[in-house]
Amino acid sequence: MDAPVKLMPQRTPFRILVSAVLSTRTQDPVTAAAAARLFQVAPDPRALARLSAARIQKLIFPVGFYRTKAKLLPLLSRMLTERWHGEVPRSLAELLELPGVGRKVASIVLSQGFGLPAIAVDTHVQRLSNRLDLVRTFRPVDTERRLMEILPRRAWKDWNRLLVALGQTICRPRQPLCASCPLARLCPRRGVSGSR
Repeated sequence: MDAPVKLMPQRTPFRILVSAVLSTRTQDPVTAAAAARLFQVAPDPRALARLSAARIQKLIFPVGFYRTKAKLLPLLSRMLTERWHGEVPRSLAELLELPGVGRKVASIVLSQGFGLPAIAVDTHVQRLSNRLDLVRTFRPVDTERRLMEILPRRAWKDWNRLLVALGQTICRPRQPLCASCPLARLCPRRGVSGSR
């Protein structure tokens, strides 16, 4: 499940980046536990770059695609260390150069790590933005572009967090709890069937 990353108290851009990579196709509690284990052993890019893929696999299991992520994380960390002196870059273009980082992860880092305006489109944002009839899109990149056109810039960085919270608890993929939804009066319920 794609979701925003719930992290440990030290929300550094590096920890947000690594946690966001781990979170892809993984539920929040699993991501949080795996990230905590990993950061105990490798709290910064230099330490993570020194770990073997086998060691990382053991630390992050059972996150989704843990074998692939275990190979990508040391490469990502080495790139951070060599190219950006251990710092996480602050631009979308540079973040997208990192192994394992796509638009969603880059946008999470920009918005949560640096407080910059960016819209992270995951499955919840995709579903709810369409269900609310704000967009009529199928691809996350199209959803992101359309939302950037219609939402005020100041709302971009919070959009993912708000919609994920709503999507996980009330506006679920199947059998949404429309009667409990704070947006029920405004929502056209586009594509909704079987709501309660």
